Amino acid sequence: MFEECLYFNSNALARTVTRIWTEKYRQFNLSPPHAFLLRLVLANPGMFPRELAEELNLTRSTITRFLDSLEKQNLLVRQTIGSDGREVQIFPTQKAEKIQTQLNDTGKELTKLMKDILGKEELSEIVLTLRQIKKSIDKS
Repeated sequence: MFEECLYFNSNALARTVTRIWTEKYRQFNLSPPHAFLLRLVLANPGMFPRELAEELNLTRSTITRFLDSLEKQNLLVRQTIGSDGREVQIFPTQKAEKIQTQLNDTGKELTKLMKDILGKEELSEIVLTLRQIKKSIDKS
């Protein structure tokens, strides 16, 4: 009935992928989106929340909630810059740096798993197509 429905099929895929990613990142007590944000900050210390929102395609309010959570876990710190205190940069803590290799290895394991299931070229094509679909929808 829903064979050609983009909404139904993309959400079904997202739920399946989310289950796999959630299981893998559970060892760090992180959801997949929290893990992606942390990996991004570890790779680029000093990012601004607006940059994180843009890179992760999330709203600023969602980024703020994620930062609050990761800060409570002592994985990130916010450092105020400028005199008015409104601009902050995000930095990883030593605790985060200690798990950086494991986080990145987990990401590599998940990519390998998907390549094993789908094939290397197919995975690349699927990801590229998904990105193109999003870009086209955003433009319309």
